[in-house]
Amino acid sequence: MPRAAELLRAAAKQVDAAKMPWPALAQAELALGNRGAAEAAIDQQLQLAFRDVGALLLKGYLREQGGDDRAASSFYRTALSQGAVSGIPGSLATLAQQAEAFLQTADLRFADHLLAQVEGKVSPRMAEAIDLLTGQRQIDLQRPSVFYFPGLPQRRFFEVEEFPWLQPMLELLPAMQAELAAVQADEGSETFVPYVTGSTDRPVPNNPLYQDPRWGAHYFWKDGAEVAAAAARCPATMAALAIAPMPRIPGRAPTALWSRLKPGTHIAPHHGMLNTRLICHVPIRTAPDCTLRVGSESRTWEPGKPLIFDDSMEHEARNAGSEERVVLLFEIWRPEIAEEDRAAIARIFQAIDSYGSGEGL
Repeated sequence: MPRAAELLRAAAKQVDAAKMPWPALAQAELALGNRGAAEAAIDQQLQLAFRDVGALLLKGYLREQGGDDRAASSFYRTALSQGAVSGIPGSLATLAQQAEAFLQTADLRFADHLLAQVEGKVSPRMAEAIDLLTGQRQIDLQRPSVFYFPGLPQRRFFEVEEFPWLQPMLELLPAMQAELAAVQADEGSETFVPYVTGSTDRPVPNNPLYQDPRWGAHYFWKDGAEVAAAAARCPATMAALAIAPMPRIPGRAPTALWSRLKPGTHIAPHHGMLNTRLICHVPIRTAPDCTLRVGSESRTWEPGKPLIFDDSMEHEARNAGSEERVVLLFEIWRPEIAEEDRAAIARIFQAIDSYGSGEGL
């Protein structure tokens, strides 16, 4: 290696810079422990090819060795981003893996540093801003498939404390749990129908769980109409739903149901139809190893703690455990939407349903 470095140094003095194998010189200098000389050589290469994945990775490594986390992170991120487009040569795979590992730990160190500067006393929104700054979380946006109402806060989850009406609902939770147990004892597997279904006048949904009972539904309200048999069997559940500010749109809403997720079931990432509602899950039967991801944040269903989320953001659910999970699922208006706008939205969807064949979207 000393002889290689000697020859490459001599070449650098005689060969045109554009023809000089700067990465080879950088590697030779680095092998000899000459980090400064190695970095000078790789800088020459980056002047010639500023998106050279290998040079970017090596520059990041050199900055990492020099204790400059910010510069190392910048070069590593650029290298991996470029590599995602042009590919990373097999010979650089180990260095690329090292870059990914470094970024994970460096982001955590950066977050700890920032929190230390503000003494850790930050609001939840400020904590999220720091997570976004440090790459611990991504910016997630509402992308409803049908109707977008502009100007609403881009929030993944809402907290139980924001909805005082949830407390009287939760007081009915033991009675609702008893109703589920009684219905299942009488009806067994016939309690639930597949959540994802279709109709003859529409294309079949492109959903892996189409007609699959592993994601099951037992409706109390469906397309704006009360399901009489279910309502009669479960008065506590109906009383709880009467408390919630559910949308009232003839032929559309409310929709409220027990949603069952059987073990091993995965609801693939998707977006809801509109961003004017929130989806509420009141846990009736919790189960271990069940998660709900909304955007870049994941939560689990815990006894007595509802989850309220914006389903117009990409979301998915997974039951990786061995027990079934059942929640009371219903929709509510976004609290930021004024009454007059709620009425206008209802008229829009009634107009959609009355157009053409009368079925609409």
